[in-house]
Amino acid sequence: MQRILVVDDDPAVTTVLKRGLTYRGFTVDTAATGPAALAAAEARYPDLVILDVMLPGLDGLAVLARLRAADPHLPVLLLTARDAPADQVAGLEQGADDYVVKPFTFEVLLARVGALLRRRDADRPAVLRFDDVTLDTGSRTAKRGEREIELTSTEFDLLLQFLEHPRQVLSRDLLMDRVWGYTFEGKGNVLEVYVSQLRQKLEASGEPRLIQTLRGAGYALREERTP
Repeated sequence: MQRILVVDDDPAVTTVLKRGLTYRGFTVDTAATGPAALAAAEARYPDLVILDVMLPGLDGLAVLARLRAADPHLPVLLLTARDAPADQVAGLEQGADDYVVKPFTFEVLLARVGALLRRRDADRPAVLRFDDVTLDTGSRTAKRGEREIELTSTEFDLLLQFLEHPRQVLSRDLLMDRVWGYTFEGKGNVLEVYVSQLRQKLEASGEPRLIQTLRGAGYALREERTP
């Protein structure tokens, strides 16, 4: 289930969009300020962001810049005011993928959302690489160097998250959400068990560790740092 983050300080807008997008099968998070948007994106990584330009605390263009710094491939759809064409130009130059002018119809916005998600999927490389690890998303096969690695379906999904966000800190809640789904109600250390299994397979021939633990923060796919 794809996750969309809707950021707007108008509760009428967020309510309508959350209801409509949820009905269409998306999982929807909302935020009313710039700082809250960044916190929401970090806690539950979205597949797409619908972002109002005029926000309290931190405006939409500043939020866009920080989202782009964290992930240049995250689709971002701006909501702009009809009488502010400069916002549209500035947003596109800042890295927004598209924009919708207020007031808008939901069906138009939904069509733009669908187009951006299809474009993202089409642009996604078939083979993801980090260091000497490769993951073929078509055949669902993994290698470390020339050594083939057999992965379960869950291990594949977990490694995919790391390879799609290299060097980024991925929190426990985010990984649980992206791999097991937001309705997953399991307790205990299921994530830690799967990370351990994945490490064993990636390091089976004595290769250096790439999935690093950041205590209190989560995990990150990055080179092992030497003291």
